[in-house]
Amino acid sequence: MIDVKNLHKSFGPVHAVTDLSFSVAAGEVFGLLGPNGAGKTTTLRILATLLKPDRGQATVGGFDVLTQAEQVRSSIGVVNGGMGLYDRLTGREVLHYFGKLYRLTPPQIEARIEMLDALLELGDTLKRRCDEFSTGMKQKIVIARAVIHDPPIIFFDEATVGLDVMARRAVINFVKRYPSETRTVVYSTHVMSEVEELCDRAAIIYQGRLVALDNVAALKAQHGAKSLEQAFFAIVEGSQEVLA
Repeated sequence: MIDVKNLHKSFGPVHAVTDLSFSVAAGEVFGLLGPNGAGKTTTLRILATLLKPDRGQATVGGFDVLTQAEQVRSSIGVVNGGMGLYDRLTGREVLHYFGKLYRLTPPQIEARIEMLDALLELGDTLKRRCDEFSTGMKQKIVIARAVIHDPPIIFFDEATVGLDVMARRAVINFVKRYPSETRTVVYSTHVMSEVEELCDRAAIIYQGRLVALDNVAALKAQHGAKSLEQAFFAIVEGSQEVLA
């Protein structure tokens, strides 16, 4: 579903991503784990065709991020913690607007809304204007908007930041249900408990470099850790010595 080879991206003297390589298979929830500034968001922006890498290659859904950007965008959904909505539209109107952008017919959009309502418990968000929403209600519509076209790949980038416990659980439950034989999720966060609960495999990025990649149980076992958080700090501390 995703194949990344030797990606590099710099912003002036800052090397945001350096020689990054990994792959993601269908059916996975693949975690991108790292501290703030590690390069997670830069990586996702490259994969979403919002940034161009300085060097390296990446394909998403079989499409090259540089030469087939339009096909990549049709194949993905993106959810982060700071996405806005049109205040004067109802949730249903937002979903119809974005469904039309993906060339869905009104009956197709309504069918997708019905399915997403069952998954996300959209409820009153479909009837109320977005300026009346709580933070959790907004995030539900943001997720529904991102997947209205049923994309095979969805990127979550710190998607639970600022959510209350109920809204956070709705996001996590959706992520659990989304993967299939033809769909995958890339879940970027620095919240270890979410990675332990959700991710089949996790890539740990530090200072723009991949420093570990395995399933959560293996990452803990390799460092004799009882939790992913303990393993994470052991990996980062070891990487600090190597990269110093």
